[in-house]
Amino acid sequence: MNFEHEVIFCIVNAGFADAVMDAAKEYGARGGTVIHARGTANGLAEKKFEIAVQPEKEMVMILVPSEIKDDVLHGLYRAVGLKTPGQGIAFSLPVDAAVGLVENTETPEQKSEK
Repeated sequence: MNFEHEVIFCIVNAGFADAVMDAAKEYGARGGTVIHARGTANGLAEKKFEIAVQPEKEMVMILVPSEIKDDVLHGLYRAVGLKTPGQGIAFSLPVDAAVGLVENTETPEQKSEK
């Protein structure tokens, strides 16, 4: 199936949601929703990935056109991935329907004139 949109979920340590959105916007994302969450992990997972799991998390959901999904995911990996202070993970899921979206019809030149 061919999906027009994907939703990207990025889970980071508390305080890094803004860094997630900054990185995503660099690659064309327009906005996201932050959900406060609590993480859990067992000691084996912490040893394997050489990280300490902090219980307070933020999950950022970002709806993007399918054609920019890979670029956004790679940008998130570089900015807030597991080897950064944000210790983030990100994944995407296809979206088969969405309502309430407003397509951006302005060109970059029109935006800069405002």
